[in-house]
Amino acid sequence: MAGFLSRLFGRSSDAAQGDEPRGEGIAYKGCTIHAAPQKDSGGWRTAGVIVKPDTDPELEHKFIRADVFSSRDEAEACTIRKGKQIIDERGDRLFDTP
Repeated sequence: MAGFLSRLFGRSSDAAQGDEPRGEGIAYKGCTIHAAPQKDSGGWRTAGVIVKPDTDPELEHKFIRADVFSSRDEAEACTIRKGKQIIDERGDRLFDTP
């Protein structure tokens, strides 16, 4: 249950790396946001990966949200918006290890 809640509220998760391929990256404030919506029984769930590309090793933050959309395109657009919001709110702390 705790793992589900962590994924639901934005902690890093392997779930954001499901079977669905990552979308083309969108550059934003030194990071790259990749949409990776997950197929859900009700449609497409918002999920993605934020990458800090200029690090060695490359840093990633995977996220999944409860939002479900009827089309993959809508879920991808929401994922990009949510990724930007996460970067704006957390900045470089996003990649701090827990």
